[in-house]
Amino acid sequence: MPAASPQPRRPRAGSRRDEAARLAVLHAADDLLVEHGFGALTVEAIARRAGVAKQTIYRWWPSKVEILLDTLIEDSDKRLPVPAERPTAESIRGYLGDFARFLTDDPAGKVLLALIAEAQHDPHTAKSFHTRYLGPRRDQERDMLARAIDAGEVSPRLGLDATIDALVGPIVYCALTGSSIPRDLADTLAEGLLRPRSN
Repeated sequence: MPAASPQPRRPRAGSRRDEAARLAVLHAADDLLVEHGFGALTVEAIARRAGVAKQTIYRWWPSKVEILLDTLIEDSDKRLPVPAERPTAESIRGYLGDFARFLTDDPAGKVLLALIAEAQHDPHTAKSFHTRYLGPRRDQERDMLARAIDAGEVSPRLGLDATIDALVGPIVYCALTGSSIPRDLADTLAEGLLRPRSN
């Protein structure tokens, strides 16, 4: 469950990017992904939607995967931050609920699901996805859970990594398979796996 450390950034080649153009590219990428899916998403389409030259995009990003990763990292930091304050069972439960809503309601959630799917059969996507997004967020989530345990707020039935997998796995599975995520799923998972401290 990703005290939140800075996300690692891949070095960029080419000229310094104009911020307005950069944001236009990121917004175009996630809009087009939601509209047409990963397979139909192309750098050419992103360039047209963003109003920039295709060559400009290739100076800044080597592939559409890296564009989507930039979008996902920025949007996750803004709209799905891992709680950095003193964690409690309730804040962890809230994070899980926010995660479920992120996957179902936020365009960046669709980006996350698309990258998970693409990583299953493309090793380059898998490596970049894990290095730039999953690894850092997992570290944040693990730290959040460890601090909650140290504070006596929760007492998980499983080890740290297994607990994280068991908490987020069912939510991701529902989203990936197109099933609706039960409204009480996050609460049920937290209650069953975290065993909040009895008062």
